Amino acid sequence: MSETMSADETGRGAPALAQLRAATSGICDVIPLTADDDFHVSTATMAFGNALLIESFATALEYDRTPAHVARGGLDHYQVVLCLHGEMQFASGRREVTLRPGDICLIDMAQPNRTVLTGADDARAHHMALILPRPLLAPRLAHPDSATASSLPAGHLHARLLASQFAALWRPTEPDAGAPNATIEATIEAMADIVAGAAGSVVDVNGTIERAERHLYLAMIKRHIAANLDIEALTAQELCRRFQISRASLYRLFEDDGGLARYVQEQRLNRALMLLISPASRDRRLIDLAVDLQFSSDSTFVRAFRRQFGLTPGEIRSMSAAWIRDHGQEPGPDELLHRLGRH
Repeated sequence: MSETMSADETGRGAPALAQLRAATSGICDVIPLTADDDFHVSTATMAFGNALLIESFATALEYDRTPAHVARGGLDHYQVVLCLHGEMQFASGRREVTLRPGDICLIDMAQPNRTVLTGADDARAHHMALILPRPLLAPRLAHPDSATASSLPAGHLHARLLASQFAALWRPTEPDAGAPNATIEATIEAMADIVAGAAGSVVDVNGTIERAERHLYLAMIKRHIAANLDIEALTAQELCRRFQISRASLYRLFEDDGGLARYVQEQRLNRALMLLISPASRDRRLIDLAVDLQFSSDSTFVRAFRRQFGLTPGEIRSMSAAWIRDHGQEPGPDELLHRLGRH
């Protein structure tokens, strides 16, 4: 599931409006709700195989997708829209919904619809949309042709899970950075299952929503852990409080990883490995590294490191220095461990 990204800064004023209208003439009519000279829109797009993620900022405007647009084009996709700033009013037939920050809505692009975007505090409206092909989402829906305008309020657990995944897909960080295609695909399918649950899923997917929820919840907690490995409070109590989850549920989430405590320690040791092979950390004392990563002492850190990687931090540093001398560049952790295995 290849990942590509492109940016499209359409600019300001009447020329930007003309450019946007030309790009979307077969999809919808663009009606600015400001003076043409005040118009401003920018978009960026990231592709994941047959799914597409779009981030947009825009001054107040209206998108009108008429029956003529639907008849002319072959656009047969769903949009899962996350409102981040401002307000979005969406109407399709008799169904209407208003989105505010954190709210999520499902839009069927095979249906005529009208969308009005307005900003707040003199800022542009800010939204993200995950574009899903009909064959991916429709089989999950009990009524695929009448699911449009289904929504999740910002405070709903599933809205928070989906919003977290929007952010993770857009700006991947550990442990998602460089995630294999299968992992990204599984995440998008889990998001589709959650959306289907909100819109009305088919009756023969008993347990699917629970599995999707588990997948996204675990990914969200792991991202928090990765961003806070140097903070002591990565305890079950702190994670339960932050993510509003019971201790038993938290422990079940990490069963396949050998338990929460083991997972956190492994991530800290992986972080230590990356720091040890970096020339920027060559003069950093082991005791400082151990304390920063919440080990009780340098000896405790060395023992745990050797159990995980089969060699000491000092040996890793020596191998890294030798690699840089031989190759003129910093090694990756897999390259060093593979080299060790050959010996």
